[in-house]
Amino acid sequence: MSEATRTALVTGASRGIGAAIARALARDGWRVGVNYRTDRDGAESVVSESERDGGEAIVLAADVADRDAPDTLFGALESHFDGPVLALVNNAGISRDDLTPSLGDEEWDAVLQTDLTAAFRLTRRALRPMLRARTGRIVNISSIAGLRANPGQANYAAAKAGLIALTKTSAVEVARRGVTVNAVAPGLIETEFIGGASKELLDAIPARRIGTPAEVAACVRFLTSDEASYVTGAVLTVDGGLAA
Repeated sequence: MSEATRTALVTGASRGIGAAIARALARDGWRVGVNYRTDRDGAESVVSESERDGGEAIVLAADVADRDAPDTLFGALESHFDGPVLALVNNAGISRDDLTPSLGDEEWDAVLQTDLTAAFRLTRRALRPMLRARTGRIVNISSIAGLRANPGQANYAAAKAGLIALTKTSAVEVARRGVTVNAVAPGLIETEFIGGASKELLDAIPARRIGTPAEVAACVRFLTSDEASYVTGAVLTVDGGLAA
């Protein structure tokens, strides 16, 4: 993949895992679109840090759950860097936890729209230029909640399991055109999203510790690299052995 065409979009990249991924890709030479929904300051900080490290990045405001978001994001990024987006990291996600008997329709719909439907729409938009270029990388940030039961997260688990199914299916569809589609499934990672961890939860993790956003980003760096050109349809767990 030519250095001149290495443009990437990372959704939900103003903090946590998304921010770590955006910074890592920028260090690897990708020109990065740092998407955010509400935290502009966080997104601008990611851009500033990337530029200090010698990378290129821009902030892109959009709620990925909006139908127009894919064209808005890709159009802005393609125009700014004058070229196709050849890497997409679907990281944006929300949670609305509750036990299934009391989980409301609004909570179900909100999580499915943001965590799964948005990823599908963005993937669909990303594949057009990738298929023409006969190269591309899509990485979906799923969760071990999509692989194992996690009471109180029926909506989140359904979305993340659906994301894995979307990954595998689309990977098979586009493999012969040089495009790879993979998923990363983090476990307990040190971010604002998950809050604190009890001793009981830590004891359930074979590694006996929480992971870091940088450890997730390292996996994404590999999956977007030329070295991963024969890896597609894979689900890489980053969970200290929790889902083993």
